[in-house]
Amino acid sequence: MEDFIQNLENSLHKGFINQNHSTSGSYMPKLLINDPKNNINVLDSLLEELENSSSFIFSVAFITESGLATLKSHLLDIKNKGVQGRILTSTFLKFNNPKVFRELLKIKNVEVRLTDIEGFHSKGYIFKNENYYSLIVGSSNLTAQALKVNYEWNIKLTSHDNGDIVHHFKNQFEEVWSRAQPLTEQWILNYEEVYINEIVTREDDRLIELPTSYSTNTIKDALKIVPNKMQQAALKQIQSLRESGKTKGLVISATGTGKTYLSAFDVRSFRPKRMLFIVHREQILNKAKSDFKRILGGIDKDFGIISGSTKQTEAKYIFATIQTISKNENMEQFKNDTFDYILIDEVHKAGAKSYLNVIDYFKPKFFMGMTATPERTDDFNIYELFDYNIAYEIRLQEALEEDMLCSFHYFGVTDLEYNGEIIDDATILSKLVTGERVNHMLEKINYYGFSGDKVKGLIFCSRKEEAKSLSIALNNRGLRTVSLVGDHSQEERTLRVNELENGKLDYILTVDIFNEGIDIPSLNQVVMIRQTKSSIFFIQQLGRGLRKHDSKDFVTIIDFIGNYNNNYLIPIALSGDQSQNKDNIRRNTTNTSYIKGVSTVNFEEIAKMRIFNAINNSNLTTLKLLKDAFSELRNKIGRVPYLYDFIMNQSIDPIVITNKYFNYHQFLVKVLKEVPLLTDYENKVLSMLSLEVLDGKRSHEVILLDLLLSKGEVEYKAYINYLKDMGCVADNSTITSVNNIFNLSFFTQNSTKKYGDIPLIYLNTEKKYVFNELITNNLKSNKYFYKLVVDIINSAKEKSKSYQRNKQLTLYEKYSRKDACKLLNWEKDESSTMYGYKPKHNTCPIFITYHKDDNIDSSVNYGDEFLDPEVLKWFSRSNRTLKSEEVRKIINATSMGNVIHIFVKKDDDEGTDFYYLGEATPNKQSIEQTTMADKNGKELPVVCMNMIMEKPLHNQLYNYIKTGLND
Repeated sequence: MEDFIQNLENSLHKGFINQNHSTSGSYMPKLLINDPKNNINVLDSLLEELENSSSFIFSVAFITESGLATLKSHLLDIKNKGVQGRILTSTFLKFNNPKVFRELLKIKNVEVRLTDIEGFHSKGYIFKNENYYSLIVGSSNLTAQALKVNYEWNIKLTSHDNGDIVHHFKNQFEEVWSRAQPLTEQWILNYEEVYINEIVTREDDRLIELPTSYSTNTIKDALKIVPNKMQQAALKQIQSLRESGKTKGLVISATGTGKTYLSAFDVRSFRPKRMLFIVHREQILNKAKSDFKRILGGIDKDFGIISGSTKQTEAKYIFATIQTISKNENMEQFKNDTFDYILIDEVHKAGAKSYLNVIDYFKPKFFMGMTATPERTDDFNIYELFDYNIAYEIRLQEALEEDMLCSFHYFGVTDLEYNGEIIDDATILSKLVTGERVNHMLEKINYYGFSGDKVKGLIFCSRKEEAKSLSIALNNRGLRTVSLVGDHSQEERTLRVNELENGKLDYILTVDIFNEGIDIPSLNQVVMIRQTKSSIFFIQQLGRGLRKHDSKDFVTIIDFIGNYNNNYLIPIALSGDQSQNKDNIRRNTTNTSYIKGVSTVNFEEIAKMRIFNAINNSNLTTLKLLKDAFSELRNKIGRVPYLYDFIMNQSIDPIVITNKYFNYHQFLVKVLKEVPLLTDYENKVLSMLSLEVLDGKRSHEVILLDLLLSKGEVEYKAYINYLKDMGCVADNSTITSVNNIFNLSFFTQNSTKKYGDIPLIYLNTEKKYVFNELITNNLKSNKYFYKLVVDIINSAKEKSKSYQRNKQLTLYEKYSRKDACKLLNWEKDESSTMYGYKPKHNTCPIFITYHKDDNIDSSVNYGDEFLDPEVLKWFSRSNRTLKSEEVRKIINATSMGNVIHIFVKKDDDEGTDFYYLGEATPNKQSIEQTTMADKNGKELPVVCMNMIMEKPLHNQLYNYIKTGLND
């Protein structure tokens, strides 16, 4: 309690009296805003307080379904912890629609009341913690726009539970609450009768779907339709491609971003004499023809179809199925130069013989290919087919940021445990369609809901039999569903899709046949009850609901997460991060700020733990996975990729490759038939640079290497000045450390031998840095070796952008014990004898594995624990007392000039790297000598104390570290 009071006083002093106050505390008053460019939003702060609260009260005038959706999984998680809340709202301006009140009734740990106060317009959120309250008050209502993207001002305050300000808020709330009416189903029925929907959907916000009532016949009218922001940028790049003499172009555009309209705009600009548009399914033809007519204008006979039943070969603009146009008797009706513009939709299928026949036969002035997923599961290279000319590329995250897609709320929910067994790859059908599982599924689907008046959903199943059986089970529960699998005809599929769109069906259950090539803009719910086989399939299935439509504000994605080995593919698919770096995947599971706009990604706590388990148990560096990524990137860029190419194309993290193979040359030996030769010493130099410099954790080595490659030699003073100009720390101990890295004196004997035994770089008698003679000669004589060295330096420069240059360590980045020795400027690598901590050279790095292995010896099973985001209860090694020298160095760190650095990892599954959480100082009032038992029950002395963190932990990382897999 004393720690909290002191912390609060410091926070208030800095926040309200003196901004230069030396101690900040973790309860500073804070302005909460939405800053999409820097991934900052009000919602994160709201969720942070919600997850740490013991109870809460909201007083908000306006609530939307989308705003409520951002909280639903979090409210369910805290319900399981016994946390209850109250929400006070109203019907002011008839903003809140009846459906949102029904959604509120679903949340069982929240009581809702309605006030009839005229002009009720409050926006306040109050959270009760153990001995204090947090208040968020300002302009944000409970809407997704207000919590994530609108320009909002909110103040966050912390008050002791005996503070006056919080009682003013609470008393005001209670006064209104006591006179407010409870929310009931009958109240909603009464409200529906008088409700007038005053929210008018602005048509010009619908970037993709043109009004269905809009029609045009003349070119003059068509020219009034203008491309959206993305399409304008794409058209400019496509035109630039043509002006450079290219005759082929590939457009990679996320599902729902308007590829057809984009191609129509480009055709309008190109003004071909004749055009051919090729699709892979007949039901797409009429839609494509209609869209083109809107953009191009003209008379009906200008637009023709070639399919199994129709042969309108004389039209100016022809829309054909690949099955029909690829037949020789149809293709040869046209001269090979008849069409000066040809487009192929879903061009990732173009490896098939039918497509290749068409592409080989026709000779247009320009060939356009369009796809959302150019990546292939076979060896065919789509990029090569288009001469590696990527005319334009926009992926899911960018499309969301540009507001081109319908926003979505993804919920990773917990699949059912059946008789104690979690659903996994081996689960038999009879267990997949039990009454219990169907009940569980319906409970989740109902809780997370959908946007709009009626559900229009797709359910992706794992097997045909499951889809059929589950459809019957759902129909028996009163739903209207059908199963559609590969055995059904195209006519049957079209009929069922129309029934879904027209409200005659609630759900279509399928396996994989709707991954692509199906357009259901009104779809408002996608349910996944199968394992994620690949990130490509995942995005294809999620993308089914991302088209904008007047009937919905967002689409709900409900993903049932069982005990699947490849659950780790879910955060990979959602984030688009293909690095194969386990730490990145963990971060993308806990911090989902990569999703732009008002969309959100939410994982129920148990589902999140299953993903962490999958990450821990997976091997993401198998040769097959790395080789596949290598082949995919080589296909994309048309040559052998190097490390820098992987970075610039958001592919595998080079560190993943070099940690396994020591250097990139060794990897190339594994994946290519022929690779230029390197000497043994060249290999060792590459290994040293790859393992010690490539990560970019300190820029100094990278800068020196770069200067030496360009200049041949670098004066000592010039190097120091250059470091200062670049904003790097340039004190003597840091420069000495850099020298020790390159002369290899820092490393252990084994590492020195692995790196070639002789200094790579040294200061000569003229005080100039130079490479050793062997390296100098090899760089001149072996172009391949030179290229690999340059590649490491370029990659390291890019990697170093993640780290601060003016500090030794960067907050929340990960470091090994060896990294700490190096970056804290120790003379030697002492990581092998550091263990939990080591005071040396006026520094003391402390390394903590937060959740220890169950089999660990009790004498080293220290009870280190975060008491809150700013206070770490820490234990010394056993057999230490208050008089032990190492303990005294830590207790008296401030007076002795020693700096304590805290490094923490969640558990041993995270490998050898730890999150750097910043500097800390001991709270002297908390220091005590106690005891702990060894494996034989003998009591051993140990010292414990509270470490006060210089900066409180970020909430998401704090919760991630605190939560164990078995919690």
